[in-house]
Amino acid sequence: MPVPDADALAHSARVSQHIRLRIAEAGGWIDFSDYMDLALYAPGLGYYSAGAQKFGESGDFVTAPEISPLFASCVARAFLGLAFDADGDKLSGPPTIFELGAGTGAMAAGILQTLQRMDAVPERYLILEVSADLRERQRRLITARVPDLAGRIEWLDALPAAPITGVIVANEVLDALPVTRFVVEEANRVRILGVEVAESEFGWRRQAAAPGMQDQILELAGTLGVNWPAGYTSELCPATHGFIDGLSRSLERGLILLMDYGLPMQDFYSPERSSGTLACHYRHRMHADPFFYPGLQDITAWVDFSRVANTADEAGLDVLGFTTQAQFLLAAGVEQEYARLMEESESARDPRQQLQVAAGLKMLMMPGQMGESFKVMALGRHLSRGPGSVCENDLLHLL
Repeated sequence: MPVPDADALAHSARVSQHIRLRIAEAGGWIDFSDYMDLALYAPGLGYYSAGAQKFGESGDFVTAPEISPLFASCVARAFLGLAFDADGDKLSGPPTIFELGAGTGAMAAGILQTLQRMDAVPERYLILEVSADLRERQRRLITARVPDLAGRIEWLDALPAAPITGVIVANEVLDALPVTRFVVEEANRVRILGVEVAESEFGWRRQAAAPGMQDQILELAGTLGVNWPAGYTSELCPATHGFIDGLSRSLERGLILLMDYGLPMQDFYSPERSSGTLACHYRHRMHADPFFYPGLQDITAWVDFSRVANTADEAGLDVLGFTTQAQFLLAAGVEQEYARLMEESESARDPRQQLQVAAGLKMLMMPGQMGESFKVMALGRHLSRGPGSVCENDLLHLL
């Protein structure tokens, strides 16, 4: 692993001390979901709240909008032709777009560029971003790419004060919600994997699951008809309910588009996936140690999309569609966007650019890359139908 510089090491030390104090206040042990929340979101300290470079070649990982502009173009095309008004008439595009966690701003810029080309620019583009540093990066990139539309961007500290009519979009947000880890021992006894401090280092410590949690986990196994072996480890995401409920309260009418790596519940909790899905990303290296330089690495877990769908239904949202990223991009017109990009950009004159565009498309589409592991889910309220790019190759029956 690359060694952080002195400033980064000092920052990680501050994050670690903050978490140690919380563990001490809690009596020496905290649920892993609390540790993950502090490491990622502690104000001014957490990975997503502080100013460390996260995205791109100099960061820790690269998301789809940075891999290829084709991704944002296809997301924008999914918004077209939907009935966003109460009379059911089709508007040219969504009146408002609300993006959660906009990363570098590449997706926002790409969506606006595509909708401008299709004469469907939204009146407002809202971005919820907890990092002041990322806000500034987003502002610079959007201003550089779509200067005439930058004035429509509004950054928020929390969910919108009033529900919107339009589209809510979240790319790789669900995977960063804090998760509780559990392990199944002999005789179907469930233990919770929490965090303690031993000799100044963070480490795992098992604690008996509360009766309600034990019953919930064993009921889950019974519902799925699986027999987990002793030592089976996985995750639950209690934060899913609050996240989806917040999105529901933020949407008056329109579409919610969720994009992330994940699985249906049956596959997520397969006995063969006996180590869970927790993963960490540091300098483009994936590993399994969430205690490695707290505050300097991303911590994620795959998304249980069945839980997301069930929670959305409970929150009064319509579950409109579910598909793989590859099928979504194909149905959204990625081939047409690829041809346009090759004709209109510098790629048409530069073979190296052509290879770069082709490589990006391959990474987005191929089953061994992002094409199958990443999924797209469409939720909605008061829409007669969902976007065809999600619903034409619908996999809801797998949930």
